[in-house]
Amino acid sequence: QEVDIYTVKTEELAFTSAFCLQIQRNDYIHALVTYFNIEFTKCHKKMGFSTGNLYFFKSHFYCYQYISATGTELMVLHTCYDSIFSQRDLDFTVDLDFKGQLCEMSVSNDYKMR
Repeated sequence: QEVDIYTVKTEELAFTSAFCLQIQRNDYIHALVTYFNIEFTKCHKKMGFSTGNLYFFKSHFYCYQYISATGTELMVLHTCYDSIFSQRDLDFTVDLDFKGQLCEMSVSNDYKMR
C-alpha cells in the first residue's frame, strides 16, 4: 500500500492485500512476518529505508494453529484497518486458506497493534 503522508486521509489507511505464498520445502508454518518500506520522495535527494533487514521492526503474525506444509501454496488475505478503540492503534485480520497433502485449513485470525 502506498500513501502520501501530506494528503492521506484516515479512511485511506485501511487496505486489503491478497497474495499467494509458494511453499518451497516440507516444513511447518508458525507465523507470517511483515515489514515496511519507507521512501521520502519530497526531499531534494530521494531517500528511504526498509524494516525488512531489522529483526525488531518487523510485525509477526503468529498462527493460532501451525500448518504442516509440503510444497504447495498458501493463500493469504491480509487486511489492515483502524482500531475502534484508539486512532493510534491498528487492527489486522489475516485469512489463511491452505489445501495441502497432510492437512487443510481455512481460518481467519485477528490481531491488534497497540
